[in-house]
Amino acid sequence: MGASLLRLHFHDCFVQGCDGSVLLKDTETFKGEQGALPNANSLRGFDVIENIKTHLELVCPGVVSCADIVAVAARDSVVALGGDGWEVGLGRRDSSTASLSEANSDLPGPNLDLNSLIRAFDKKGFEVDEMVVLSAAHTIGRARCLFFRTRIYNESNIDTSYAKLLRENCPFVGGDDNLSPLDITTRDTFDNAYFKDLMSKKGLFHSDQQLYNGGSTNSKVEDYAKDSSLFESDFGKAMIKMGELGILTGKQGQIRSVCSRVN
Repeated sequence: MGASLLRLHFHDCFVQGCDGSVLLKDTETFKGEQGALPNANSLRGFDVIENIKTHLELVCPGVVSCADIVAVAARDSVVALGGDGWEVGLGRRDSSTASLSEANSDLPGPNLDLNSLIRAFDKKGFEVDEMVVLSAAHTIGRARCLFFRTRIYNESNIDTSYAKLLRENCPFVGGDDNLSPLDITTRDTFDNAYFKDLMSKKGLFHSDQQLYNGGSTNSKVEDYAKDSSLFESDFGKAMIKMGELGILTGKQGQIRSVCSRVN
């Protein structure tokens, strides 16, 4: 669940900013972000956020936003899985809107090439090195066969034994929902093994391996693979920056009493 909560924070902040918009459920008159292609049947953790919100409302009603809960849960998930924490600024407010179109257009997909990844993160104000370090969120979590099948059957920049292992759980036809770890080395530990995997041609997604494929980001991958302290420090800094994207403060937005719907 920790990986899912970290991913939930990413998918919230990359669409309209860190405003809890991803938590809003569809209604008869409203289409939220949960049905977007990058989110449908893959985002998890909504019940965890809602449970935290319910408890907070009993203690301090109308004080803590859903957006803040998502941000703190992401940080605490990383710590629980062995990573270093970072300071999470509070005071975000929740949006009363969401954007299905922005979720479909702005969330980086698993098949992007390096230049497309750079553009996607640049659109949100991130430098190339920040894009590289944030990609290491993939050091935890699982992915569906549907999203890496093309890579393991058609690409050449992949370790042959790794590809063979993945094919056992991801057949050429069928098994779309079968899961494989994003980081084959330390699948449930938040560490720098993700970068070591890339150097061994064991990136699960096409977009992962693009970070170490003879391009401009190779050297940064090597830096993080060698120095876990540098990785942890830079990841925390980048997460602080991401957590400040497009936030609503003051009288903007609202403090939702239920995270899945507007007040």
